[in-house]
Amino acid sequence: MQRSDTVLKQVMAAFERESHLKLQNHPIHMTFDGGALTVAGEVPDIASKKRLLQLTQVHSEGQRLVDRLRVAVNPPVGDGELRTRVCDRLVQAVDFRNCVICARVKGQLEVLRGTLDEAGNDGSGVVEVTVEDGVVTLTGQVISLSHRRLASVTAWWVGGCRDVVNLLELAPAEADGDDEISDVLQLVLETDRRVRAEQITINVENHRITLAGWVATEAEKRQAEQDAWCLDAIEGVVNHIQVRA
Repeated sequence: MQRSDTVLKQVMAAFERESHLKLQNHPIHMTFDGGALTVAGEVPDIASKKRLLQLTQVHSEGQRLVDRLRVAVNPPVGDGELRTRVCDRLVQAVDFRNCVICARVKGQLEVLRGTLDEAGNDGSGVVEVTVEDGVVTLTGQVISLSHRRLASVTAWWVGGCRDVVNLLELAPAEADGDDEISDVLQLVLETDRRVRAEQITINVENHRITLAGWVATEAEKRQAEQDAWCLDAIEGVVNHIQVRA
């Protein structure tokens, strides 16, 4: 087994080679304990977090990973405010209009829309939001993989979120695939007013997303990539979008 400092050096070198971001002001720590490798620290955004985790998996010889990476938030947002933001966004989202939306507040369940009896109805579901130390945890049940991924994107989009743990179950069960990822990312880009989805092309192969096309600014290019990284259960994002003034 490699030492954790050796893995860290390999991961950081690989990260620097493939990312425009630098992490000098965001120290990352790795420790082996009980057969697992814990990765901890703060990163500037979701893309950095997921890229670091994937590179760590590659260089850690298949060790089980414990994710303690958190996205830096400045200024910080209180757990109550963040929970309200996420719940409000879910209530307003068209794709979750048939879902029961709940919040876990100080251990107590508060139903914000619908009733729990409705959660099992056809075309329905339930999403419960818990927030602790800036980490949003989503539990409950939804009707498709797209809904499951959209719930994570919704949480990341509200601002102030340090991490999202998506524990939503599917009913009925559904096989994942490249077409599913492509379709939901297309919907995400079309929903995000910060990007022009009609100018961006999406290709997904073995759960790895490649973005192409052209946009007007570097900020728009980065936002499209961030949107892709917000999706759960993907193998990576390659951004070939060109910037044309």
